[in-house]
Amino acid sequence: MKSLFKKIRGNKKGFTLAELLVVVAIVGILVAISIPVFTSQLAKARKATNQANMRAAKAAAVAQYLTDNEDGKEAVYYDYDLEKGIATKGTADSSLTATAIEDATSDKRYTAIQVSVKAAEISTDGNTGNTTVKSDGNVVIYVK
Repeated sequence: MKSLFKKIRGNKKGFTLAELLVVVAIVGILVAISIPVFTSQLAKARKATNQANMRAAKAAAVAQYLTDNEDGKEAVYYDYDLEKGIATKGTADSSLTATAIEDATSDKRYTAIQVSVKAAEISTDGNTGNTTVKSDGNVVIYVK
């Protein structure tokens, strides 16, 4: 009987249906395992991107605040352009939510970042010309 089957099949080379089904099942299991891993890594990447953007916005806003020579009595709002990486003077936007850099846990990418700066004290050293800003927690970051 074996020889008959060999004669019918001849020298055809290929995979049997059972072999193909086993390979498809193994690939399906690997995909099912990898999807949650990739999803969690994507969420971590978004969180890290949001935190980096918020740090950059804070630094850019404080630098712009120093170059604008503000008097420090009123809070000044700076809109941070995520594409260009610059802060420009703006007005308070009530649609944004105040947050801390450490609290940036959103899975979505922030589309707008605004920084409010109000310096408690600005001093310039007469000998070196270095300017020091004491904000005392008066730098607030708003996101959307």
